[in-house]
Amino acid sequence: MLTFAGMKKRTIWIISIVMAISFAALLYMQVRYFQQVIKLRKEQFDSSVMRSLSQVAQKMEMEETLKGLKEDIKASGIDSTMEDDDPLLANSLEFLQKSSKYTFSPKDSASVKSWSGLPSQMLRSKSLMLKLPATGSAGEISEKMREDLKSRYLHQKVLLNKVIYSILYSTSERPLSDYLNFKQLDQNLKAELKNNGVDIPYHFTVKTRSGEQIYQCPEYSSKGENYAYKQILMPNNPSQNTGILTIHFPHMRSYLFHSVQFFIPSVVFTFVLLVTFIFTIYIIFRQKKLSEIKNDFINNMTHELKTPVSSISLAVQMLLDPAVPKTEKMTTHLSGIINDETKRLRMLIEKVLQTSVFEGQKVSYKNQEIDVNRLVGDVANTFEIKVKQLGGTIETNVQADEAIVYGDQMHLTNVLFNLMDNAVKYRREDVPFHLKLSTWNEADQVGISIADNGMGIKKENLKKIFEKFYRVPSGNRHDVKGFGLGLAYVKGIIDALHGKIHAESEYGRGTTFIINLPIIKD
Repeated sequence: MLTFAGMKKRTIWIISIVMAISFAALLYMQVRYFQQVIKLRKEQFDSSVMRSLSQVAQKMEMEETLKGLKEDIKASGIDSTMEDDDPLLANSLEFLQKSSKYTFSPKDSASVKSWSGLPSQMLRSKSLMLKLPATGSAGEISEKMREDLKSRYLHQKVLLNKVIYSILYSTSERPLSDYLNFKQLDQNLKAELKNNGVDIPYHFTVKTRSGEQIYQCPEYSSKGENYAYKQILMPNNPSQNTGILTIHFPHMRSYLFHSVQFFIPSVVFTFVLLVTFIFTIYIIFRQKKLSEIKNDFINNMTHELKTPVSSISLAVQMLLDPAVPKTEKMTTHLSGIINDETKRLRMLIEKVLQTSVFEGQKVSYKNQEIDVNRLVGDVANTFEIKVKQLGGTIETNVQADEAIVYGDQMHLTNVLFNLMDNAVKYRREDVPFHLKLSTWNEADQVGISIADNGMGIKKENLKKIFEKFYRVPSGNRHDVKGFGLGLAYVKGIIDALHGKIHAESEYGRGTTFIINLPIIKD
C-alpha cells in the first residue's frame, strides 16, 4: 500500500500545489461573493433611502401647499364658512397638482388672473350657492339669476386665481425656516424609511442652497457623514428659498455587514481547513524526512552490525580450521578479537534498544540521590584511559557547592559517556584532543558542562542535533560511525529528570554541552 512516506517528493509537491491553488481559489471566490453581496445590499439600501427621501419631500410640499391654500382661501373672503373638507379645497389642491408641470414667472400674473381653466366641480361648492329672490315674474327671476350667477362666478373666479397665484409665488418667497415644520419632517422621515425597510438610527440637517444651515437634528453626530444622502425640499420655490435635506446613518456599515453575517462562519471554517491543510503537509514532509533518515539508519546499522559479525565469524573459522596452528599466542589473539567485537556488537544493540525502549516510554528508573561532583569525577577517571590512548588530555573543574540531584545513576552516567564519546568521534586530527568537565551552581540548579576542542557544529545544524536519527555532517571524515540516536537518548533522559540541555559551538573550534538539573535542598 502506498503511504505518504513512500511517495516521491515530486508527487507530494504536486499534491501540495494543487491543494494550495484550490484553497486560494476558494478563498478568492468567497471574498468576491462577499463583496458582491455587500455591493448589492448597499445598492438596495441606497435605493430605499432615496425613495424615502423623495416621498418625504413630496409629502412635505403637499402638506405645506394645502396648509397655505386653506389659509389664503379663507383670508381672501371667498367664503368665511368654508370647511376643511369642502370640495373647493380638494379640487383646488388637485388643480395645483395637475398644474405643477407648468412653469410660471411674475410676468405671467395677468395670464394667471384671466386663466379660466378651473375645474367645474368648484361651481358646485357650497360657497357658490345662490339665494333666489322671493318675488318677481319667472322671466325677471330667470334674468336676475343669470346676471347674479355670472357676477358671483366671475368674482369668485378672480379671487381663487389670486389665491393660486399667491400659493405659487407669494408664499414661496418666505424662507423655509418660517413655515417648514421640522418636527413633522423628522416624523415623516422615520415613517417613510421604516416603510422602505430601513429601521436604523439616522441624523439629518437642512441647509439652503448657499450652504447656510437652518436646522440640525438633536444629538447630531458626524459619524458616517462620508455616506450622506441629499434631497431638495420645496423644489418649486425660487432657488434661494429651496432647502437641501442631508441625511446619514452612523451605523450603516454595521447594518450592511449584519445582513451578511452568515458569511463569517464559512470564512472561519475555510481558514480552519487551510491551517489543517498546512499542518498536514508539514507532517507529510516530516514523515518523509523521517522515513529517509530511518532508511539511512537501517543501511548504516546493517553495515555497522556486519563488521563485528564478520570479524567474529572469521576468528571462529580460524579457530576451527585444523590447518591453522593453534599456538597460545594465536588463540589469545583470536579470543581477543572475538571478545572485542562481541562488546562492540553488544554496545550497538544496546544503543538501539535504549532508544526503542525510550520511544515507547517504557524506561524504568531507579531514582536515588546522586552527587553530581562525584559522578563527574568517576566518569572522568574511567574515560581518561581512552583519552590518553588517543594522545589527548581530560580535565575536571568541580565547583558546585550543592550537587545532590534526584535521578537514575545508570542513565545519568550513560548521558555523560554518550557526550564524551561524541567529543572523541568528532575530534580534530590536527590538534591534540582536550576534554574538560565542569560543575557549578546556578540558582536552584547544578550545571554540568562537557567541552571539547573538536570539529564543532555549524549553526544551521546545531538546532537539529537532538532529533532522532540526525547525524551532523562530518565532511571528509568517513570513520565517524553511529546511528544518530545518542543525543536523542541524552535529551530524553535529561527531560525525564526535569532538567535542560543545550549545546554551544563554534565551527572548527569545538563544542560545549551544558546540562542543568534541579538540586535537592536540605
